[in-house]
Order: sequence, then structure tokens, then C-alpha cells
Amino acid sequence: MLRQANTRTGAQEPWLHLRRHLTGPDAQLDFPVLEKFAAEGGSDYFAEIVRLGAEDDLSHGTGIAYSFATDRPAGFHDDDLALLKAALPALSLAMMSYAGHTIASSLLAAYLGDDAGRRVHSGAIERGSAESLRAVLWYADVRGFTGIADVTAGGPVVELLNDVFETLTASLRRRGGQVLKFMGDGMLATFPLGEEGGERVCREALNAAAEAQRALDRLNSARAAMGKPVGDVDLALHIGEVLYGNVGAVDRLDFTVIGPAVNEVARIETFCEPLGHRILVSAELAAAVGDSHRLEPLGCHRLRGVSEPRAIYALEF
Repeated sequence: MLRQANTRTGAQEPWLHLRRHLTGPDAQLDFPVLEKFAAEGGSDYFAEIVRLGAEDDLSHGTGIAYSFATDRPAGFHDDDLALLKAALPALSLAMMSYAGHTIASSLLAAYLGDDAGRRVHSGAIERGSAESLRAVLWYADVRGFTGIADVTAGGPVVELLNDVFETLTASLRRRGGQVLKFMGDGMLATFPLGEEGGERVCREALNAAAEAQRALDRLNSARAAMGKPVGDVDLALHIGEVLYGNVGAVDRLDFTVIGPAVNEVARIETFCEPLGHRILVSAELAAAVGDSHRLEPLGCHRLRGVSEPRAIYALEF
């Protein structure tokens, strides 16, 4: 391998560019790929590494490698190589910028959700900035999780949560729902009500809940057959107006939803076990759907922190 001297330290560094003639008396086929190029009719080969960052920068040592081959009988002209060497640094900066943008978008989407990630990436980072949003709220919680965690090692508990959350999220992806956050063994998701019509979105939210519970039954059966811990999930759905945006401290923000509707859906979920059902629906959402044959009325119940009793329905799945 060719080496190049570091002009500041005098140390030898790996090559930053490489030229090989593939034919004629000067041919040097010292890498297997060069033999392949020569066999395919190549006459000349040039490679260059454009390093990123200054020498004392943490990114120094990373970079982008380029390689070029030609079958022109005379090989690369000196002007060709001069043009490549002049253009590649600028091309590398553009590629690095694009890669950084793509990586940031992917990370924000993974940690905040698609919509919240896009908003934050586009500059919606001012503390206190929020907008009113009407949405179906979808709150899920693993029943009896504290007891499961008390008798199960940490690794299997994390595996159980991952399996449960993936199963829940899978039903949301294809129906327009978005996971806003995971909270220990709980999960909050939203179905924003757009201009296309609220009834359709509400039905999709109910369908996602029913589909998720059926998938969880299959998951728990498979896990039980392997002797692994299982987790039943209680799920509540509500519809309401929420504030959607940045809340938190100066140096630590959370992109979330706040408002009475968020509190109510969490309170409704706590009635799943006492009422003997795994999916509960608020009266507001039941009215918006108008699908009475799937919803069983369970009477009015007083929710903690809510002044008036609320009618609750069970969703059959």
C-alpha cells in the first residue's frame, strides 16, 4: 500500500489516492479487483479518499472513498485526474450534508415519531410553542406489569416490552396512527383528525385497537409455548382537543400532547380490569363513530380528576 507523509508530524499515513495502469509495461495489478477490471477491458484505475474534518477534529479519519476506471486505450489524461481531484472535495461536502440530514431525520422519527420528528427537524423547537390538534388518543398499558417485573429478570422483561410494543405499533402503521411516546410499560399514540373526515379516522383507530389485541393474543400464545412471560394489554380510546408541541425545561424539551383529553384517556384505561374488558372507548368517540353494534355500553363511571361521570363503552374484537 502506498503511504503519504503527514506534513505536520512526519508520520506515515495510509494512501489518500492511488493510480494503477491496468495494461502495458507499467501495469500493476496488486489488488484482486484490478485483475477483474483488466480482464473486462479496463486500461487505467484511479482512487481517492477525501477525508472529513481537520486533523484534531473527532471526525478526522472518516471520509468518502471514490474509485474510477476507464477502458480508454490511453487511460486517464492528467487533466482528467486534475478535474476529479478538484471536484471531489466539494462533492464530498454535499454528500456529507445529505447524509447528516438523512441520519438526523431517521433518528428524530425513531425517537419522536414521524410527524413530531419532521416538525423538530424543520425548526419547531421553541419551548412553549404548541398548536391545537383534534385527534383520537390511543393509550395502552401492560396489565400487572409490576408483578411481572418483580419475578422476571431484566433481559426477558425488556424482550417482552419490545414484543408487545412492536405488536401494538404494527397495527398503527398501516392505519395512520402515530406513536407519540413509550412510558415504561405504557404507550400513547394519536390519530390526527384531518380534513378527509373524522369518522373514517375514528373507525381506523378502533380497527387498529381490535387488530392489536388479536395480534397480542397470538403473541402471548407463542411466548407461553416457549415458556416466556406474557403480557396482556389494556387499551383505551378517546377523542378530543389537545395541545401538540414543545413542553419542558430550557435545556430539555419534550414534543408531546397535553390537555384534559389526555388525562381522561389514561383514566379510562384504569377501568379495563375492573370492568372485565381489554378495550374501552369514551362516549365522545363512540358518538363520532356511530358504530353501535361493535360497542357495548358499560354505564357511567366517575374518572379521577374529572367532575362529571363519563359513559364508557367496550369494543368487541
